[in-house]
Parts: sequence; C-alpha cells; structure tokens
Amino acid sequence: MAKSSTKGNRFVGLDVHAATIAVAVAEVNGEVRSLGTIPNRPYSVKKLVKKLNEGGGWKACYEAGPTGYALYWELTKMGVCCEVIAPTTLVPMKPGDRVKTDRKDAERLARSYRSGDLTAGWVPDAAHEALRDLVRAREAAKEDQLRARHRLGKFLLRHAKRPPETMKAWTQRHVDWIKRDVHFDEPAQQWTLEDYVNEVEHCSLRIQRLDALITEAVAAAPESMRLVIEALQALRGVAKVTAVTIVAEVGQLSRFPTARQLMGYSGAVSSEYSSGEKTSRGGITKTGNAHLRRVVVEAAWSQRFKPILSRALKLRQKNLPAEVQEIAVKARYRLHQRYMHLLAKGKNKNQVITAVARELLGFVWAIGIAVEHRNVAA
Repeated sequence: MAKSSTKGNRFVGLDVHAATIAVAVAEVNGEVRSLGTIPNRPYSVKKLVKKLNEGGGWKACYEAGPTGYALYWELTKMGVCCEVIAPTTLVPMKPGDRVKTDRKDAERLARSYRSGDLTAGWVPDAAHEALRDLVRAREAAKEDQLRARHRLGKFLLRHAKRPPETMKAWTQRHVDWIKRDVHFDEPAQQWTLEDYVNEVEHCSLRIQRLDALITEAVAAAPESMRLVIEALQALRGVAKVTAVTIVAEVGQLSRFPTARQLMGYSGAVSSEYSSGEKTSRGGITKTGNAHLRRVVVEAAWSQRFKPILSRALKLRQKNLPAEVQEIAVKARYRLHQRYMHLLAKGKNKNQVITAVARELLGFVWAIGIAVEHRNVAA
C-alpha cells in the first residue's frame, strides 16, 4: 500500500453501496460539500463525471468493500484518476463522532483525501483478479467441506457410532467404513446419514474439480505470474494452491520495498502500545489480507518437522534457478531452528507458528524479488 497522491484541483469522496453512491467534493483550499446521492449505475456515473469535468480537474477515491473494483475500472476508462482506499479501520475519524451517514462518510473521505491521510490499496489487474476469484472459490469449498464433515461427525457421535481407534478421520477408509458398516433401523435416520455422506463426498469432488481448474488457470496465466508461482513452491509447506493464493492476493511482490512491509500487509505483525519509556507489544494486528495470512500460517506448521528434503519438495525445486533453491534451503533450516528456539523458550505453540509464518513471508518476498528482477533483466 502507498499513501494516496494529493495532486488535482478537487478531491471527490465516494461512499459506494450496492444501489447508491454518496458523493462529496473537497476544494483544494475551500469547503467540503455534499453533491448528493446517485444510483450505482453506469449511466449515473457517466452523468456525474460529465458534471465534475465542467468544473476543472479532479480525482476520486472510495473505500474497498463488497462492490469490488467495478467502479474503479469504470472511472479509469473515462480518464478519471481514481484510487481505492484501504478499509475503514485505516480511515481517520474524529474522536467522539457518533453520527454516521452516507453523506458524512463521503465528506470524510473527500476531506481526508485532500489532506493526504488515506492509504491507497493495490488494485489487481484482470489476470490477478480472475485467479483470486478462483482460489477464493476453492477456499469456500474447503470451508463447506469442513462444515459437512462436522455435521456428519456430530450425527454419528450422538448415536455412539465410533470408528476403530486405529482409523484416521476423513480418510477414504473412514468414509468407506461409514458407508459400509454404519446403519440405522429407523428409515428417517438412515436417510439423514445418506444425505450427510453425499454432502461430504460432493464437497470432496468439488475441491478436486477446483484444483484441476486452478492448474489450468496457472498454465494459461501470464509468464511473469507463472514463474513466481513455480518458484514459491521451492519453499517447504508452499505447494501449488498456497503459491497461487499468495500471488493472487499480493500481486507483484516487488511492489513492497521491504519484506517487513509484506509482513505488515498480511496483518501478522505485533500490535504496539507505547508511551514515554514504556513499550508494550500485543497480539498481531490482523489489519491486513486475511487470505494471505491464513495460507502462510498453514504453511508454517510444516516447519516443525526436521528440515529434510522430501521427494515432493525435491520435485518442486527441480529446474528452478539456483538462486531460488539457495533461498529455499536457507528458509528450510532457518524456519525450523526458529520454531525450535521459540518453543524451547516456553512460547505458546500458536504464537510460535505465527512468528514462523511472519518470517516465512520474508523468504516469500526474497524469492519473488529474485524471480521478478530476473524476468525484467531477461
């Protein structure tokens, strides 16, 4: 993220909702006034742009939200300088301000935009946004699978239907045991069981289908994206889906000048409450990309094992540049040592994994920078 620019004669704040857009304008050295509310439709946006163009130069901003980037692309196609601002938690508010309306939100955006206090977020291009939608669809499928398994598991638990102790939950052997050995005398309960089993199997097939589609999407992606995705898989715990998620959520890793900024973008950095000579650090901020944070935390759990080079990891590293392989080797040993060191100090295991995940992002950044600079040089 970068601080928004303050160039332009007027600064327009847009409070965007599904059906309406509240509009306010701040003159360079003048008042901040509301221009009312317009329907969130292309014809209304065109009329607004035409009206604002009559008064001279201007630029617009709105907060990132559920409406996505459709308005951004619409305005930029008409030659308007537009920025998408990080969510409300990063937009300044007056202490004690208890009144919140769309009009006031638009005016607050315009005023803060004029003063340069807002943080502009990264807007993905068409390729990154398409890949992001696909990996988020897979994430939703995994969440649905977890819910379906919980429903079936709790149903079996209520009726004391327990698998053998040596059987691992939710393997194919476990599902086969449910279908073969679990039966109910009451037809209604048997139908319930069959419905729950069908939903679990449907979710598994859905995930397999999305995995295949992700593979196709990566193969068709621009070469610059594909090379970074392949290189990130050199890291232990970062297989294809994790690497694709990182690239889809972050975009170009070189847009972060330092690894620490990427860590901050993930929200995996410690919060701080300091005053005078007293410095107090709390839990992680979580004011960042939750999808990125989730996948790197999942990847960090693999660092608790001995830093051996597995067969799967060796295959993923094959044919990668020597520089990338060197970074991956350093990461494999460094992250395991970090995990063991923090664990020996008596840290909570979840805290240890979060710290390792944060450091893993540093190696992700290093590999991304190496590959992207290599592509530019070529």
